Amino acid sequence: MDKRGQVWVETVIYTLIALVMIGLVLSFVQPKIMELQDKSTLQQSISMLNNIDNVMSSLAQNGPGNSRRVAVNLKAGSLTIDSINDLIIFSMDNSHYQFSEPDKQVNFGNVAVLTHSINDLSSVNMTLNYSMSYNLTYLGGDVIKVISQASTPYNVLISNDGGNKTQMDFQIG
Repeated sequence: MDKRGQVWVETVIYTLIALVMIGLVLSFVQPKIMELQDKSTLQQSISMLNNIDNVMSSLAQNGPGNSRRVAVNLKAGSLTIDSINDLIIFSMDNSHYQFSEPDKQVNFGNVAVLTHSINDLSSVNMTLNYSMSYNLTYLGGDVIKVISQASTPYNVLISNDGGNKTQMDFQIG
C-alpha cells in the first residue's frame, strides 16, 4: 500500500515539473513568435502598398476612365486613405518588431517608413505621399477613410477620374 502511494506522488511531481518546464520554454519562445508575426505583417504591408502604388501608376499611364480592383488584406494595423492630404498610410501600433531605426525615415521604393519605439513595443507608419502627383478622393470627396483589420481581404476599387492633377478615386466594395 505504501509503494502505490509513492508512485502517485512521484507521478504528480514529475507532471508538475514537466508543466513548469513547458511554461518556462513558452515564456521565452512566445515573444520571439510574436516578433516574427509582426515582422511578417509589416513586410506584407510594404508589398501591399507597393502593389497599390504600381496600380495607380498603371492607371495614370492608361488615362482617365480606367479602374482596377486591389485586394487589401489587413491582418493587423489599419490603412488610412487621407484624401485631404493625398496620402495613403498603413499604421501598426504595439508591434513587437522594430521595423527600422527609431525616429528615422527609411524609404522602400515609394513607401516611407517611420518607426517610433515605446518601451519594448514599436509604432510603425508606412506612407505613400501623392501630394505632388495625384489628387486622391474617396467616393468623390476629400475625406479621411480608415480601413481597419479584418479576417477577409477588402476589395478596393481605384479609378482614374482624370483632371489637371490626375484624380484617383477610391471605393471599398
